Parts: sequence; structure tokens; C-alpha cells
Amino acid sequence: MTKNTIKQFICLVFLPAIVILSGEKAFTQDTFSIVAIDSATGQVGSAGASCVGSSTTYPHGAAILSDVIPGVGVIHTQASWSPVNQQNAHNWMMMGLPPQQIIDSLVAHDAGNNPAIRQYGIADYNGGHPRAASFTGVGCQNYKNDTNHIYYSIQGNILMGQMILDSMQSRFLNTTGTLADRLMAALQGAKVVGADTRCAPKNASSQSSFLRVANMTNRPDSLYCDLWMAYPTNYSGQYPVDPIDSLQTLYNIWKTTTPVAEHKNFSLQEILVINGEAMCITFDFSRCRDYLYSQLEIYDILGCKLKSVTVNSRLQKIDLSKVMKHGILVYRVLAKDRSILGCGKFFL
Repeated sequence: MTKNTIKQFICLVFLPAIVILSGEKAFTQDTFSIVAIDSATGQVGSAGASCVGSSTTYPHGAAILSDVIPGVGVIHTQASWSPVNQQNAHNWMMMGLPPQQIIDSLVAHDAGNNPAIRQYGIADYNGGHPRAASFTGVGCQNYKNDTNHIYYSIQGNILMGQMILDSMQSRFLNTTGTLADRLMAALQGAKVVGADTRCAPKNASSQSSFLRVANMTNRPDSLYCDLWMAYPTNYSGQYPVDPIDSLQTLYNIWKTTTPVAEHKNFSLQEILVINGEAMCITFDFSRCRDYLYSQLEIYDILGCKLKSVTVNSRLQKIDLSKVMKHGILVYRVLAKDRSILGCGKFFL
């Protein structure tokens, strides 16, 4: 399943047909978001959600505020979003300006001469020594605030309260895994009905959400992870699924079909799957190399991890009787460096 196919899948499952609107002003508020850097891997990432829907002006909803520059950094220009301010911030980051100086320049040279209604979160890789800064204008709608550390920044406006930002920060700092895992966890920390207060009548946290992560070697138009979900601007009634939960499902599927780490000579090894009795499956590594002490992970078709074991035998048995009765399952085998040795599907 390609990335484009995955995006189409989530849109078909969770979205009705998008009605294209015209004549919408390029002026709105965007709410909670996070930018972050992984100094160990060089990955830069961005995630957020808002009670802003998909339209001609905002084709992917809240994702319009995100500018991810592989190997360089991440910029969020939110609250009364301006494409001119966003482009200026991009240009200044490419010139090597640090996040705080970029924000100072944005305030001093605001496209609408009204920086008080803007909010920014910016982080850069800086050769493995990340820097981050944030700004919340006094004219942004309440509740509004931001917080940042040397490698991340979290910001939001029109929020239920400070607890939304605190929960995002706690989830991000206390989640293990990849940068994408931690960003997704941060968004889940904000999944509260009315987190963006405008979406309380919709019984949801938001109307759109996104998750974007770039490896150092990515092109700006082809990021390692670039996922989004958005209900149309004119969607009537309550949302059937919270956009953050929809994004989580999309992310779970993405994880089962995407290598954890990039390799110059990436090739999958052949692994045989043998159905046994009493829901016991045997994985035959006879045709593999360097498989000992790798990690064998089993997922259901929606990307939820069911079981994980360390491979310590050529014929590795795994008992699935307590986690799955029947159906299509996905497996992948991760080497010590977290690259994928092999992956595939089997029927239980």
C-alpha cells in the first residue's frame, strides 16, 4: 500500500465528499500544535489540529500552517494565518537565522502590520544542536499560550485551557519511540471534546489534524511521513470520528507499511510463515542473515500492535491465541538498528 493509497483510504473511510468552497478569506485561527527536532536522527517534525476544515483555501485543513524543511527545521505560523508571513519565515530559516531571530523579524515585519494577532512555533536542527522559540500575540483569542524547550515548541489558541498544552507536553516528553510516535502521542494528549472550543458543538477536539516528519535526505515535497485528516468546512452535524483518532488510525497503517529507518541498500529478506495448531505460528528464518535478537512484531490490519518478541531461534514460534482469534495479520522484523529485515501479511 503506497502513501498516496493510504491517504485515499483514510479519506474514504472517514470523510464524506469534500464540497469545494469559493470566496473564503485567507484569515482564520489555528489552535494547538507542536514542532520538534530529534538531534540523534536529524529528523524534524510537526503535528497539530484545529477547528478549521478542508476547503479551497485550506485544502488539508490545519496542515496549511506547517512548513517542514528537511535537515533544517520546522515552522508553524498560526492564528490569523498569513502566507506572506509563512514564506518570510521560510526564507529567513533558509538563510540560517535562529528561531528567536526569525520570530523577532516576523513581529517587526508583519505582513498585515498587526503581529498581535499571530502565533508562532519554530525549531531548527542546527547541526545537532537544536533551538526552539515561540510567540503568542496579545490579540490572539483566549485561551492562548505557548511553551518551548531547546528542541520543541508547543502553542495554541482558542483552547479550553492550559491543560491542553500541559497534556501535550507531558505526552510528548513521556512517550518512547520515534519522533513521529512522540508527536502523535502529543496530539492524543489534546484529544478532548472542545480542546479547540469552537469544535465543542461537534463533540470533537478539532475539525482537522496532521502529522509530518522529515528525514534529513528527504525532498520538501516528499516527506518521510506526511499524513492529514480534514472534514469539509461546511460539514453539518457532529463528526463521526474525532480527527485525532482518524489520524491515529492512518498513522498505525503507515507504520506497518513504512521502514522505521532508511538504508542505502534496503532490501527485504525472505521469511516463511507456517501456520501451526492452537493459534501458534512459526516464522522460519532459514533464508535470512543476522536475524538473531531482532524484534518480531505482529499487527492487526488497522496497524494496532498485538505482540512483540525477540527472535532467538531459526524457527521462532509465537502464540497468538490470547490476542487474535482469526483474520489477516501483518508482521515485520526489525534489526538492532531498527531497520526492517522483512515484513508481510498472513492469515490466522
